[in-house]
Amino acid sequence: MNFPVKLELRIDWSEMDVFGHVNNVAYFKYIQASRVNYWESIGLVKIFDESKIGPILLSTSCQFMKPLHYPGNIVMQARVEFIKNTSFGIHHQVLNEENEIAAEAHDVIVMYDFVNNTKVLFPDEYRRVVEKMEKRDLGI
Repeated sequence: MNFPVKLELRIDWSEMDVFGHVNNVAYFKYIQASRVNYWESIGLVKIFDESKIGPILLSTSCQFMKPLHYPGNIVMQARVEFIKNTSFGIHHQVLNEENEIAAEAHDVIVMYDFVNNTKVLFPDEYRRVVEKMEKRDLGI
């Protein structure tokens, strides 16, 4: 499986819990960083600045597989799972320093008009950007 968008992050000491591993809340911060990194890589942050239309998170979930510890680094990698009329999904993997999957997450994101408070169609122009980057067809 190809994950074209990657982001390296440092584990911070403050993310540790009383049991000596990274707290689950920190994983969701990593996932958020990965999500926004993906949005930036395809231009969705730019479209929001210009039109106040952009992505809004509908749901997110995470399956934890291996604990993470301080000190350390992780790599977040992301790929689009699907694009529908107004929504799309992102699959994230959290890789530890041994390149093992420490967690996997799935987001559902809706394209949203923040002025009119309504969902809108996923722009074809950005669908083409995603398909080119992902090197696959993501038709409806």
